[in-house]
Amino acid sequence: MQYPIFIHKDEDSDFGVIVPDLPGCFSAGSTIEEAIQNTHEAIECHLEGLLLDNEPIPLKRPIEQHLENPDFKNGILAVVDIDVSKISGKTIRINVSLPERFLKQIDEYAHQHGGNRSGFLVDAAMSYMAEHRIR
Repeated sequence: MQYPIFIHKDEDSDFGVIVPDLPGCFSAGSTIEEAIQNTHEAIECHLEGLLLDNEPIPLKRPIEQHLENPDFKNGILAVVDIDVSKISGKTIRINVSLPERFLKQIDEYAHQHGGNRSGFLVDAAMSYMAEHRIR
């Protein structure tokens, strides 16, 4: 799942990072690269906490909506990719039956976006549940 992030730097401070689609999720680093790496960890911990509390994962908004936000004018908008299939502990192998053509489309889409089938299915399920507020 790709999350937009806002990177900013105030005078005499490290680079700060806000994850606009995950209220309360922040990070920082002494370099932009370190700030982005720390943000990966912050997002994973934040999502893990939401799952443990049986809270819905907020839907991410299109990055264009964040471009219009005046709070994000003096910084950099970027995107980090989080493999949500690795969140929440142990993975469990399941047997799912899907139409062959549909499965091929899933695999092609996941591959084109640098992911895999499991990650795609987790992302899709989380997005669906967030949109429909299923717990």
